[in-house]
Amino acid sequence: MGIIVLIVVIVVVLIFIVSSIRVVSTGYLFVVERFGEYRKTLEPGWHFIIPFVDYVRRRVSMKIAYIDIEPQSVITLDNVKISIDNVCSYVVKNSRDAVYNIENFKAGIVYTATIQMRNAVGSMTLDEILSKRHEINKEILKNVEEVTSKFGIEILSVEIKNIIPPEDIRISMETQMKAEREKRAKILQAEGERQSAITKAEGEKQAVILQAEADKQSNIRRAEGLKESQLLEAEGKAKAIEAIAEAESKAILKVNKAILESGTNETVIALKQVDALKEMAKNPANKLILPNETLSSLGSIAAIGEMLNKK
Repeated sequence: MGIIVLIVVIVVVLIFIVSSIRVVSTGYLFVVERFGEYRKTLEPGWHFIIPFVDYVRRRVSMKIAYIDIEPQSVITLDNVKISIDNVCSYVVKNSRDAVYNIENFKAGIVYTATIQMRNAVGSMTLDEILSKRHEINKEILKNVEEVTSKFGIEILSVEIKNIIPPEDIRISMETQMKAEREKRAKILQAEGERQSAITKAEGEKQAVILQAEADKQSNIRRAEGLKESQLLEAEGKAKAIEAIAEAESKAILKVNKAILESGTNETVIALKQVDALKEMAKNPANKLILPNETLSSLGSIAAIGEMLNKK
């Protein structure tokens, strides 16, 4: 009997020891009560409690969690019935408040987010709801945080997933969006054509400017060449005139020398007569009648010319 009693005692002690050990995993907290009253919160790790005295009221996760809120029917300011569903992310900051300040904090989050979403969306038109989704999310988050902070929950985000309008409204919106896309496409095409025309006109303008510049340079080079040719021609004429003048000067010198050597002016007079006869003979209409004395004088003049040429 003694051995049986000892075994029973050992078993009871073991059961007591095992029952007193609580292992809390990382990311969780245990809320412990003693005789129905809050006793303490167990952090991750090994803990001992008094069996049948201390009781683990709830195991609370401290991880970030998400709640997918079912679609809710909402009537907008312009009397359009739409369906909206959203997602809410949260984390427990105070496990005691999450257990004792509300019966079910997840249900409280869903209910609060739904009410605040309806309040925010109900004061806006459908177009505003579709274009201001980010502002709606911020407003819902702010209002939900004011409520959930009382039971130890921090709301990290509230995001609208889908906004589903009635079928006829959806078809009308798709038609409008299609028309807007076609309008933008036409505007872009017209803008492209305009830019193309501007570019083409600019190219033609530059081509005309370049052609005019080329013509100008060509005319300048042609004028410079003509000027150079005229200068060369004038220079040639000047040299020719200079040569003629020099030859005439030499002829006059010869005549003067002949006059000085002969000591008479008859030779000069004879030469003048010869020049006059040459000028008269150049005109076919002139008829010359020369007397015998003149012919004899011409012989003398010819002799003088022979004399000058020899000298």
